[in-house]
Amino acid sequence: MGTWYNEAVFYHIYPLGLLGAPKENREEETVHRMEELFDWIPHIRDLGCTAIYIGPLFESTTHGYDTKDYKKIDRRLGDNEDFKKFVSLAHEEGIRVVVDGVFNHTGREFHAFKDIQQNREGSSFRNWYKGINFGWNSPYNDGFGYEAWRNCYELVNLNLKEPAVRDYLFDVISFWISEFDIDGIRLDCADCLEFDFMKEMRRRTSQEKPDFWLMGEVIHGDYSRWVNDEMLHSTTNYELHKGLYSGHNDHNYFEIAHTIRREFDENGGIYRGRTLYSFVDNHDVDRIMSKLNDKEHVYSVYTLLYTLPGIPSVYYGSEWGIEGKKEGANDEGMRPRLILDECEKENRHKELTKHIMALGRLHRGNKALTEGRYRELLLTNRQYAFARIAGEEAVITAVNNDDKPADAEIPVPVSAEYGTDAFTGQKYQVQNGKIKAHLPAAGSIAVCLNQDCREIQPE
Repeated sequence: MGTWYNEAVFYHIYPLGLLGAPKENREEETVHRMEELFDWIPHIRDLGCTAIYIGPLFESTTHGYDTKDYKKIDRRLGDNEDFKKFVSLAHEEGIRVVVDGVFNHTGREFHAFKDIQQNREGSSFRNWYKGINFGWNSPYNDGFGYEAWRNCYELVNLNLKEPAVRDYLFDVISFWISEFDIDGIRLDCADCLEFDFMKEMRRRTSQEKPDFWLMGEVIHGDYSRWVNDEMLHSTTNYELHKGLYSGHNDHNYFEIAHTIRREFDENGGIYRGRTLYSFVDNHDVDRIMSKLNDKEHVYSVYTLLYTLPGIPSVYYGSEWGIEGKKEGANDEGMRPRLILDECEKENRHKELTKHIMALGRLHRGNKALTEGRYRELLLTNRQYAFARIAGEEAVITAVNNDDKPADAEIPVPVSAEYGTDAFTGQKYQVQNGKIKAHLPAAGSIAVCLNQDCREIQPE
């Protein structure tokens, strides 16, 4: 533990959407939209985030994941110098930068695929892709067939068993580390990548930058297959993501508690000692405010995001409570154009923004929340309390999904005389090994034990 990434709070940016880039990359001109992101860095800092996950950034044809050129920033966003400055400005504020690594597939305009189209069997790149068969045909009438990602034929699956492909991609990663000084990579479709490829990536990046972070997009399966000392440091925790909203919609905290008990309980959690990447929304799923039946539950949702085991992430715009849903195959609702000044002026959920800022202050430097063991303390359908424990310090979180206030007696897992609520500063006396908490309707508390929470109170 004690690494920057296990202690981080992430801010997730889908830049093509945020900056309002054209849906198709057909212009020759480079447009420096990324300069607009420079002003977002102080906002991200003030929100309490210590790392940015931004992507995709590679030059691409449409949505960013159909790569044309791995060593160029997409011209709809700007150029390489723009991104160098973005990383430098973030680093000046103590914010790390992690980018998307799209290594499972390329777009059809990538140079290797275009060479196969032109030279067919004579192409030196004919082994770069899976399933190349000159006796078949593709939906694009190429005169040959190939394996596509989930039958999306604009995305051509790379053959990661081919040494030339691996060498090329590792050269790309070295380029991004040396050229831009990035701090990590989020691997797109990590559950589709070869394990040996990720093992070699871990070895190489650790040598180039010892604290370089590798996080994989994994939706289903046993996350420990990917998160271990040989491969990735973390994966997306989609299992928890589902529980955080449905546990509130169904007034069923047993769902969330069962997930965490299974994953992280101190007496048998299957992912103990591992740190997964937690989120309530992202560029592929509906916004949290669009998923909740009762919008007031968003406060408890974020309290859980920040205090349960995991690395919390805020998706751009959700700090202002914006909504957005996928419409059929259209992702635009989750990836909107946003202008910082307008969002701040028109913020209709200022209390939510303040709540997320308070959670950022609570999380910062709090070993109980970054390293602490998880222990369940109280559980009903509508109330749930647990502790994160590091030595004699602990944070007790209690949430209430009822539309009425609730009183609860919560066991205290460490020796303490009192605790302090990080949100209100209220003192809780410990009596007979318990605190008596009054939980607001659709609300939460986070009580620090044996540490002073006054310094994290908002001005």
